[in-house]
Amino acid sequence: MSNYTLVIDANNQPLSPCHPSVARKLLASKKAAVYRRYPFTIILNKTVENPQIEPIELKLDPGSKTTGVALVQGNKVLWGAELTHRGQAIKMSLESRRSFRRSRRNRHTRYRQARFLNRTRQSSLLAPSLQHRVETTLTWVNKLLRLAPISSIVQELVRFDLQQLENPEISGVEYHEGELAEYEVREYLLNKWDRKCAYCGIENVPLQIDHIHSKAKGGSNRISNLCLACEQCNIKKGTQSIEQFLAKKSDILKRIFSQAKRPLKDAATVNSTRWELFNRLQETGLPVATGSGGLTKFNRTRLNLPKAHWLDAACVGLVESLKVLTSKPLLIKATGHGTRQMCRPDKFGFPSRYVPRLKFVNGFQTGDIVKAIVTSGKKIGIYVGRVTVRSSGSFNIYTSELVSGISYKYCSVIHRKDGYSYAT
Repeated sequence: MSNYTLVIDANNQPLSPCHPSVARKLLASKKAAVYRRYPFTIILNKTVENPQIEPIELKLDPGSKTTGVALVQGNKVLWGAELTHRGQAIKMSLESRRSFRRSRRNRHTRYRQARFLNRTRQSSLLAPSLQHRVETTLTWVNKLLRLAPISSIVQELVRFDLQQLENPEISGVEYHEGELAEYEVREYLLNKWDRKCAYCGIENVPLQIDHIHSKAKGGSNRISNLCLACEQCNIKKGTQSIEQFLAKKSDILKRIFSQAKRPLKDAATVNSTRWELFNRLQETGLPVATGSGGLTKFNRTRLNLPKAHWLDAACVGLVESLKVLTSKPLLIKATGHGTRQMCRPDKFGFPSRYVPRLKFVNGFQTGDIVKAIVTSGKKIGIYVGRVTVRSSGSFNIYTSELVSGISYKYCSVIHRKDGYSYAT
């Protein structure tokens, strides 16, 4: 079943989401109209005085590539989405620009005044690819605040609750035993050892937690003494010292010692964006609760839910039970708003083509989601997707595959460009 439909009244006051069948009846009886296509929202043609609204929690599971979003009312998951970031694309664009500029400086061209001191940077500025993750998540938080009666926000603040782990990165912290401790430790180790066996490097097999220095020889339960091993390597190693087990594999032994004491930098990077997001969410004025990645996995495993970013979001924080009323989350992909660059270079940095100054062609612009009903010619059919405009009026439409050469006369806009593409 698809997501519940978001509802607002004639004064743009958000109301409780309704079942898709109720939304269809309201639209058929002309008691409501479509307000937004993505996320699908209807607007009533009257105001609602003193509506009885059950508060909704907005839950977020920020990730490096994809952020999970869920709207939870009580114990019911009404709406879900997965927001795919374009951080890697931003990084590649910046690297490309840097290479073009460096090669241009080395050419024997006319002198250009130095401009390397004309920009100031904030002291706490995140890298552009990281800042993008925060800003796009906040964009969708603000959209949902306008369309749903959200009373609180719950965010997965840290990937791992490092304060509950006794490790060399955090000294003097006592490890707290409990049923959640195993989930925190296992999640940490899976990321630290890249989900591979530390000894043979095998992937996609069940992995066990192994003591680098065995407990029989006095090894401790500290995180720096734990690694992942497949069952075969774990049994083969037994209670041997690691020096004895890897006597003929000095390179692997050196790598394990180095990796065991290395902090999890990726987690620290992701956690830095989560803290920035947490501080920005508090500026909304709503109460913001937090949870850890280990707690999220514990809740999802206990409730026997499949692995998905939007379901992870629903499981963030303190959860007793969940009733999932939707199975098709909205898939959102950040595409950006294009570029102001008027001259496009080739791979060597030389001008190759120019773009028109006017972005609109016959009322359409690149990024609009259109519906094209072609009634004649070789491409008869109905096409719905993101459009790329041309000055000639012959457009390209990206559905599941590229459809080129569609005249603007057959097209009608169903969702204006907003920097994202959508799927269900």
